Amino acid sequence: MFSDISAIDLARFQFAFTISAHIIFPAFSIGLASYLAVLNGLWLWHRDEAYLRLFDYWKTIFAVVFGMGVVSGIVMSYQFGTNWSVFSDKTGPILGPLMGYEVLSAFFLEAGFLGIMLFGRDRVGNRLHMAATAIVAVGTLFSAFWILSVNSWMQTPQGYSINEVGQFVPEDWWAIVFNPSFPYRLVHMVLAAYLTTAFVVGGVGAWHLLRTPESRGAAIMFSMAMWMALIVTPIQIVAGDFHGINTLEHQPAKIAAMEGHFESFPEGRAPLILFGLPDDEAGETRYKVEIPLLGSLILTHSLDTPIQGLDAFPEDERPKSAMIFWTFRIMVAVGFAMLAIGLWSGWARWKGQLYEAPWLHRAAVVMGPSGFLAVLCGWITTEVGRQPFTVYGLLRTSDSAAPLQADAVGASLIAFIIVYFFVFGSGSFYVMRLMSKRPRDRIDIDKIGVTRTAGITPAASKPTKPHITAGE
Repeated sequence: MFSDISAIDLARFQFAFTISAHIIFPAFSIGLASYLAVLNGLWLWHRDEAYLRLFDYWKTIFAVVFGMGVVSGIVMSYQFGTNWSVFSDKTGPILGPLMGYEVLSAFFLEAGFLGIMLFGRDRVGNRLHMAATAIVAVGTLFSAFWILSVNSWMQTPQGYSINEVGQFVPEDWWAIVFNPSFPYRLVHMVLAAYLTTAFVVGGVGAWHLLRTPESRGAAIMFSMAMWMALIVTPIQIVAGDFHGINTLEHQPAKIAAMEGHFESFPEGRAPLILFGLPDDEAGETRYKVEIPLLGSLILTHSLDTPIQGLDAFPEDERPKSAMIFWTFRIMVAVGFAMLAIGLWSGWARWKGQLYEAPWLHRAAVVMGPSGFLAVLCGWITTEVGRQPFTVYGLLRTSDSAAPLQADAVGASLIAFIIVYFFVFGSGSFYVMRLMSKRPRDRIDIDKIGVTRTAGITPAASKPTKPHITAGE
């Protein structure tokens, strides 16, 4: 059945499928954990029950997303033994301890305090509950720290030596952890997680504002998300520019493939190819639409700095351009669409119409899942652009796989696809069902005769406009 496909290609596709299914969950949970910490802090500061109800609303969603992220991550770790045992053997002395640090510092914090965050407010008190919520948020950031360090070392390895049996062994842990691409990739990924969460929260808030314009909870969600879009998106674009400069220095072949440059520009003055059809076999980008000189200005911030094309590298060391050319452009397009939404919301806020702008709300609903698309395209660009190496320039993908049979890998791939679509599809559907339910406002609680704290004046029965306190 799989005789026409190599076992290594099937193993690569299997890992690509499982990591694509996994990355969307931590990208959401990293940002959502910090958002929950902010909501809890605002509740303790203002004693405004709107924040407490939003915290309760999103903590349930976080619990489901966090669980799916843990399960999907465990599956990937098994593939290192089943499909990539040679890679595990050669890189284990370095990657093994780093992954262990992630478990000890991140997962222990998350698992140890998650229960208190979800169920412990009435048992431990507000202050300890706030500490537990903050610790969970810090744990998710520690997890991103170590995972990005691992992946960045595979992209820009340093601080190692190779022993007599071909293993990478540590010589300088500081250099290994803080390898040349790590700071840029960590900032870029964490900001991406925050923006992913912001646009999900903003999309949910906008959805409920369209259906129930008087919902104060929806208004708070939308307002906080749009502040994030307005402030963080420009920072992310700048961080992406610095990341690109770093990649040009350490992985110029990847940049050449991303840009669709098959020919070098020894005198600089490279154009920016907006669109085209890269043809790896012919060694050219067909039907390209380009802007003269702009490629050099973006990549090197100068006009006369030489830029290498794919022709500067041996054919067997070049990444395939066709895929990452487009995934990179999709990621950038999504980023600028996020910026447009942020600026639009800023204009509407300045005009006093943030909660009375239905077309902005509709656009925010459409942009709700955009962060997931950008994260997936960014990871595809990063990982495919590293090929044909697992450890860039040192260990080839073809030399990293276990002795495999195509039929065995193909059968397990089919099993993964079926199980993943059933399990994680069901989980994702449940999360969307939770999001479709409007956070209960004070008026809803008053109607059923339930109050969570005494001494709070009920809101008007039918407010025409949500009341937002300072800072929202």
